[in-house]
Amino acid sequence: MKIEHLFFDLDRTLWDFETNSYEELTNLYHVHSLHQLGISLPDEFIKVYKKINESCWKKYRLNQLSKEKLRSERFLLTLEYFGIINHKLAIKIGNDYVNNSPFRTKLIPFTIELLNALKDHFQLHIITNGFEEVQHIKLRESGLNHYFNKVITSEMAGAKKPDPSIFDYALKLSGALVENSVMIGDDLNTDINGAIKVNMKSIYYNPHQKVHDFNIWKEVQNLNEIKKILL
Repeated sequence: MKIEHLFFDLDRTLWDFETNSYEELTNLYHVHSLHQLGISLPDEFIKVYKKINESCWKKYRLNQLSKEKLRSERFLLTLEYFGIINHKLAIKIGNDYVNNSPFRTKLIPFTIELLNALKDHFQLHIITNGFEEVQHIKLRESGLNHYFNKVITSEMAGAKKPDPSIFDYALKLSGALVENSVMIGDDLNTDINGAIKVNMKSIYYNPHQKVHDFNIWKEVQNLNEIKKILL
């Protein structure tokens, strides 16, 4: 069946999460004078935070940590690692991070070129585990909003990737069929595994050439290669 619908992940697939997050965390390190509390370098703070954040997000995806708890918990644990016990500061940094970071607008290379090439040939959608209010700001501020017909968040669907429920919800909302749809994302465990679970074709964006044993329809190292596959 002819491909008609493309479902994109947002963070790390189109929106440059790593760069935008790094810039905002560096900003917060200075705004909250963390060097005065004994954290000597912003990169030291960010390195510890990233590891803790990854663990917290894993718990969030497994419904072991609430959205509200996640916001502050990752910073609370990071500060505690450096011997700083300050719950109020963790909440403040957590709120600042969520409020500020979506206004940063760095995109993955070739994002705009790819979307411009695809927009007249397919219906484009987003499926994301990111927070509802945050993801819409990212799309708007980075100039991506107008490319997408439907933006499906895990909060809307009541399920997080790779749960098949969020893909079923996305298909129903967009009017797509699994046979004429492709999932495009950077995360094997959420984007690709989720697509496999519902028998949807997937394109794995794998810029770092991670080794894996997933049975994937197509794999690319940069977004520009996707045009050659779909057009």
